[in-house]
Amino acid sequence: MLEALSKPITYVKGVGPKRAEIYAKLGIFTAYDLLCHFPRDYVDYSQQVEIINAPDNEPCAVKAKLVKKLPPAFVRKGLTVFKAVLTDGSADLTLIIYNAEYQFKSLCEGREYILYGKLGGSFMRREISSPLIIPADSPDLIQPVYHLTDGISQNIIRTNIHTVLESIGGQIYEPLPSRLMQQNSLCALSYAFENIHFPRDPHSLAIAKRRLVFDELLTLRLGMNLLRQRSLKTTGCVMKEYNISDYYASLPFELTACQQRAIGDCCADMCRPWPMNRLVQGDVGSGKTAVAAGAAFFAVKNGYQAALMAPTEILASQHYETLSGFLEPLGIKVALLTGSLTPKNKSALKEAIRSGEYQVVVGTHALVQQTTEFKRLGLVITDEQHRFGVGQRDTLAAKGENPHKLVMSATPIPRTLAMMIYGDLDLSVLDELPKGRQPIETYAVTGKMRSRAFGFVRERLDEGRQGYIVCPMIEENDLELQSVNEYAEKLRTGEFRDYRIGLLHGKLPAAEKDSVMRAFKEHETDLLVSTTVVEVGVDVPSAVIMVIENADRFGLSQLHQLRGRVGRGQYKSYCILITDNTSEESRQRLKILSKISDGFRISEEDLKLRGPGDFFGSRQHGLPKMKIADMSSDTELMLLAQSAADGITAKDPTLSKPEHSGLKELAEKLFETPQPQA
Repeated sequence: MLEALSKPITYVKGVGPKRAEIYAKLGIFTAYDLLCHFPRDYVDYSQQVEIINAPDNEPCAVKAKLVKKLPPAFVRKGLTVFKAVLTDGSADLTLIIYNAEYQFKSLCEGREYILYGKLGGSFMRREISSPLIIPADSPDLIQPVYHLTDGISQNIIRTNIHTVLESIGGQIYEPLPSRLMQQNSLCALSYAFENIHFPRDPHSLAIAKRRLVFDELLTLRLGMNLLRQRSLKTTGCVMKEYNISDYYASLPFELTACQQRAIGDCCADMCRPWPMNRLVQGDVGSGKTAVAAGAAFFAVKNGYQAALMAPTEILASQHYETLSGFLEPLGIKVALLTGSLTPKNKSALKEAIRSGEYQVVVGTHALVQQTTEFKRLGLVITDEQHRFGVGQRDTLAAKGENPHKLVMSATPIPRTLAMMIYGDLDLSVLDELPKGRQPIETYAVTGKMRSRAFGFVRERLDEGRQGYIVCPMIEENDLELQSVNEYAEKLRTGEFRDYRIGLLHGKLPAAEKDSVMRAFKEHETDLLVSTTVVEVGVDVPSAVIMVIENADRFGLSQLHQLRGRVGRGQYKSYCILITDNTSEESRQRLKILSKISDGFRISEEDLKLRGPGDFFGSRQHGLPKMKIADMSSDTELMLLAQSAADGITAKDPTLSKPEHSGLKELAEKLFETPQPQA
């Protein structure tokens, strides 16, 4: 980077220490960060319409001469209304401004202005309230609109960015090799920065955006490749080939071809001189645990221990039961280590793990505690990757000599996106369901059918089955929390007064959540009223029906994850989506869910509809925040950037060549820079 751009933002003329503090809230610390604070939108004054043809109540731009200012009207204390009459020859327009006396005074009779806003009034008397106004001869007819925070305005940001661009005078260090720019038809970086902030016209804006999106995706991929390169340090756990047909033969069912392929991938990885770093990604019910057990079996047969870390005690218990069932008949001892063990039992268990008595250990974050030691840890497995920070995984891995890492994720992600997000991991995809899994019948209905839907739920409960009702809670604020409790109480005293009801939401203490889920698993409750915290939950084979209220408020992938809580046993299962949103988009989305049961196809559709930001909810995937790229609409550029990054990495794995120094700096900055607060 140019030295001037990497200096603290206080070096920018007009930015003092106080404003620098405000910019810090937006994640802006240097002049370069300011240039990378890209507009979230633009106001286009260049596409003007005549007043007579302007649409009603839709944003548009009109150019008109200010004919006459009217006297101000003092409506009440604190409210003054200013009016003026303008014309463009086709019709007159009344401008209305509230309280902004300074702005009103700056307008001059006889001058032409461009006004941007919504026109109202009648056909004969058109009017516009509080529009954006610029002089008709303004050179910037496409103006940027930025994300703001308290204490900073659009004009301040525009002025400061203008200052930075003027100070570099079109001269900026170009991080891309010229060959790469030519191959991908990319403009110069100086042109891109100038026209992303102050575009001359829509075409210039498109050219600028293409360059900056490419740079961001290229940088992301290069950063992932660097992370992968750093993980290729020598492991102290190199294993030898071992025939694991005993494992396959002992299972009470036949593994799918993709499960066997994933286990084969893991075994091959663990025989290399560097640590395995593999993601097993599969739909709900695709049998990821059987793959993890196969990898653990291989590690144990090579004389190593394996550890599996799950995000909650109840999930850890479930994995323990499954792994014990798979491995103990083969003479492998499996332990369960959780925080709720008594100090005496925990101490004894940790001693047995340290001595190597247990070859496979399943647990929660108790596994990463300092007092937990392994005799010879060779394989670390983590479940639901987005629920563990990289730090926790690394802490567990540090208990061995660079052991192999296997990550399991139940969120199906389109392959192109997965390759970008999990670029530092090798990928095994489980895209076929084990035999015997029944498709879940899914129906979308309006609230008018709620009583009938509840009747259908009662019929299932009367057969001795169980069910879920998922509440429409997204943000767990006090108001919605209250509504969830009230909703559950309404069911207890109303439609389901003859049944045992449990309540689960994110604000419950962890121990209470576990207790509620355990009671449901052991059929001490018939119906579980829950928020989306049940999305990642335990197997309850007798749970056969789920009702999701306000289904339109969730993404398709999340709805698919939720309905995956039912249909985990031998019984026919159902999911009923209730929504009163009858918009075409809502109907289209729920229709997709009713017809498609393949999580990967659903994730493709979800990505098209919502983009990756919403797709992942609260950015749980740990991907650096994208400033300008949109992985759902920029697929073509993503593939170009991916190919370019992999070509660079193949010739220069550590980006140490002089021509790649700028790219290396950008890649490292992407993963190290503090992210702005949402």
